[in-house]
Amino acid sequence: MENILEQYKSVTENEVKTWFKAGMPTDFPENSGACIKYKTKQIAVYNFTRTGKWYATQNLCPHKMEMVLSLGMIGDKEGIPKVACPMHKKNFSLEDGSNLAGEDLKIATYPVKIENGNVYIGFSD
Repeated sequence: MENILEQYKSVTENEVKTWFKAGMPTDFPENSGACIKYKTKQIAVYNFTRTGKWYATQNLCPHKMEMVLSLGMIGDKEGIPKVACPMHKKNFSLEDGSNLAGEDLKIATYPVKIENGNVYIGFSD
């Protein structure tokens, strides 16, 4: 199981080697998540219209190793945009992937850009 988790590493904008075309903005629900596949990764993409921002994270919950984060509720905790795992309600920051309860479990985050009517996710591979 560990090796599944190891393929998910946060990517910053300046580490991006590939901008992967994930679809059009209308392909993604507002204020909710959807899952896309990139190579062997499942990526949760969130269109957070309340903040006017897009986020992408691993879809894998690091707690129980289930591909469920795209189904989680998004919201904010003290101004930090977050997703709650639908299984165990663990909250992760959509900005840096940190666990908002201060636990060790983190999730990988990826840059998102909207360009020419398409949604792109940034990857370093």
